[in-house]
Amino acid sequence: MQKLPDWLKVPYNRQAVEEVAGLMKDLKLNTVCKEANCPNLGECYQKHTATFMIMGSQCTRNCRFCNVTCGKSGPLDPDEPLHVAEAARKLGLRHVVVTQVTRDDLPDGGAAHMAATVRRIKELCPGTTVEVLISDLRGSEDALKTVLDARPDVMNHNVEMVRRLYPDVRPQAKYERSLKVLSDSKRLAPDILTKTGFMLGLGETDDEVLTLLDDVRATDCDILTISQYLQPTSAHWPLDRYVTPEEFARWKQLALQKGFRFVASSPLVRSSYRAAEALDASKETRA
Repeated sequence: MQKLPDWLKVPYNRQAVEEVAGLMKDLKLNTVCKEANCPNLGECYQKHTATFMIMGSQCTRNCRFCNVTCGKSGPLDPDEPLHVAEAARKLGLRHVVVTQVTRDDLPDGGAAHMAATVRRIKELCPGTTVEVLISDLRGSEDALKTVLDARPDVMNHNVEMVRRLYPDVRPQAKYERSLKVLSDSKRLAPDILTKTGFMLGLGETDDEVLTLLDDVRATDCDILTISQYLQPTSAHWPLDRYVTPEEFARWKQLALQKGFRFVASSPLVRSSYRAAEALDASKETRA
């Protein structure tokens, strides 16, 4: 693997990590922060924030960029929505991000379980905003509507990468289907902010990134995150290059010029990194 550049080296706050990890263990919860080896884990845990990953820790898809384990998922825990809400209350969160493993084994892809989690959080934590980061739900509009009917403040679904790389890196996903999730969300619930993100460093070209920006903006997506791909292990999709902070800044300006309300673009950005700030800024822009 290539040597990690200085701009990707971050401090590790063991005390903060262990404190939040202990709470998650007590409530039998998972966080995508740990499962996906997020580089911001220490910083976010120190602020008592975390992205809850529901529906188990086993994903039914085997994307070559992702560190979440692929395998057979177990039955849904009916108490999980309540446990997530309890954790959010104990952490004193003002903005909660809930993501999921892809559950192609479930008829609705887990939409009803996600909706129940959103409702529980809003019941136990009045005034707290909620962001959902969902799978493509196999393109089901009914399943998507189930999630939106729970009234999350932000509906996030990541396109992850440029179109050309999908067959090799995300063979069980479809570029057009991910775009449709974003456009359907805006059509079904135009007042709910939509959000997506993608990575650089997998071998994409500048022209492909420009096309991706145009395709996503055509869905009327509000919030965009652009991040550095970090190869989890030698068995995963190979890293093409480390993208400089200056190039990330350039993509941010181009994306803002195309009409996105808020863009977070830097090597250490991840989909839910400083998500509350993105929500607040997008609300101000809309106003």
